[in-house]
Amino acid sequence: MPQLRLALNQIDAGVGDLAGNTESIVRWTRHSAEQGAHLVAFPEMVLTGYPVEDLALRSSFVEASRTALRSLAARLAEEGFGELPVIVGYLDRSATAQPKYGQPAGAPQNAGAVLYGGEVVLNYAKHHLPNYGVFDEFRYFVPGDSMPVLRVHGVDVALAICEDLWQDGGRVPAARSAQAGLLVSINASPYERNKDDTRLELVRKRAQEAGCTTAYLAMIGGQDELVFDGDSIVVDRDGEVVARAPQFSEGCVVLDLDLPAASADAPTGVVDDGLRIDRVVLSEEPLAPYEPELTGGYADRLEDDEEVYSALVVGLRAYVAKNGFTSVLIGLSGGIDSALVAAIACDAVGAQNVYGVSMPSKYSSDHSKDDAAELARRTGLNYRTVAIEPMFDAYMGSLGLTGLAEENLQSRLRGTLLMAISNQEGHIVLAPGNKSELAVGYSTLYGDSVGAYGPIKDVYKTSVFRLAEWRNRAALERGQTPPIPENSLTKPPSAELRPGQVDTDSLPDYPVLDAILELYVDRDRGADEIVAAGFDAELVAKTLRMVDTAEYKRRQYPPGTKISPKGFGKDRRLPITNGWRESL
Repeated sequence: MPQLRLALNQIDAGVGDLAGNTESIVRWTRHSAEQGAHLVAFPEMVLTGYPVEDLALRSSFVEASRTALRSLAARLAEEGFGELPVIVGYLDRSATAQPKYGQPAGAPQNAGAVLYGGEVVLNYAKHHLPNYGVFDEFRYFVPGDSMPVLRVHGVDVALAICEDLWQDGGRVPAARSAQAGLLVSINASPYERNKDDTRLELVRKRAQEAGCTTAYLAMIGGQDELVFDGDSIVVDRDGEVVARAPQFSEGCVVLDLDLPAASADAPTGVVDDGLRIDRVVLSEEPLAPYEPELTGGYADRLEDDEEVYSALVVGLRAYVAKNGFTSVLIGLSGGIDSALVAAIACDAVGAQNVYGVSMPSKYSSDHSKDDAAELARRTGLNYRTVAIEPMFDAYMGSLGLTGLAEENLQSRLRGTLLMAISNQEGHIVLAPGNKSELAVGYSTLYGDSVGAYGPIKDVYKTSVFRLAEWRNRAALERGQTPPIPENSLTKPPSAELRPGQVDTDSLPDYPVLDAILELYVDRDRGADEIVAAGFDAELVAKTLRMVDTAEYKRRQYPPGTKISPKGFGKDRRLPITNGWRESL
């Protein structure tokens, strides 16, 4: 059987950074060549970054992508890699699509190309366009209608892009009809909990359907709310795993494959789903037999809590770095939310670049002030205390506020203080709110919702505790000081805006609340279904009412890392002005 050394480059890309992404592609191609690769691949839209959103509708950006692709092809040849075929994802436009009502202007396409000999020798566009969850690809792209096949060293390699594997039909059965020996799918599939298991089973199934070895190359890094976790996979035609890349780690998977020889009478014309075989021959003759040396390896999977924590770290690190910042600012209350955010921040950007501020009021307990200071001592972050009591007294003397207005004033003073320090010193503020609080509106606009990014925005309160416990446990296993004080983990959660206040004064116990929210928010279950699952009807009605009336707050909350199947934002889009209420 012919042999082929495949290099899958699981790398990060910045949206809109065509020059920076080009340099990354050249650098990793050089690395692949040094490893003796015969075919090199990069992720979906790696040249432009992903997702480009409405940039796809700007003809100037589309043309810049097309120009950058041609320049990249020439650059690779100049660097001495002209005889090495390189698969690259980029933004293109259809040359044949006619203007049509309901179709994006300019017919942009989520595309892939093969670069060889200083030229673009083959290009193709994503056939299946996802239009669910965070994806709006029908808004941005027109679909491709070809079945691209590249013949390299006597092996026919079929090419696909992400959703082409996630949907039935299309390029997977077409790869079998085209008698491909290898299917390479380039992807920018965002992370969510447990997706690695789903992804593995998907790739196994598609390899069996395609009847050939299948390589699933994934992106790594973060873009706004989205995190890309890598986890590239190669399986043989029977669905057995050949290689698997690490999660949340940039790198290159290089492996030697034995693959079937291309057929002398391989099909041409139209195959499954009306796809037209677009075959380009680079080299008919197989390589001289050589002793396989590289297997690609199989990286250990992360346990569930470590996986989620890693996603939160990668998401925050990407947001800070890609937006040109170097440091972050956090209000430290001594509670579990700000403690976990601080730990994530220290792991993401380094404790020396994390600035914590304790902002006690007259209602702040001594233990909370002590817990904030202890967190700073354990992590080594920069720490200061600025009491808000004088500011609070000045406002109260002028306004005479009472009740909830008095409570929220404290939170808003803290928000103003954080933004003032941010403006003065150049840090970005991190909002510490969790998904449970956001769901039911248990937060103060322009107070604890202040910030440029919300690292735990998509993490329910029960998971906040679990992740904090995992982080402390991991520190002990590494011989390090656990970052989060024990008291922050064990004391009842409280906003401390009035004497003796605890969260359960206003909310159900978090395990119960989160279970209801998971059904309503993440799974779109109705009130009847939630009650049927064993929850008290009155409690369900109250909780759902809180969720429905808090939409205006969520719209004004900063972006944050998505780790669930349905995060607030792009995933879950409900009207603010909304008269519909779930009834029992």
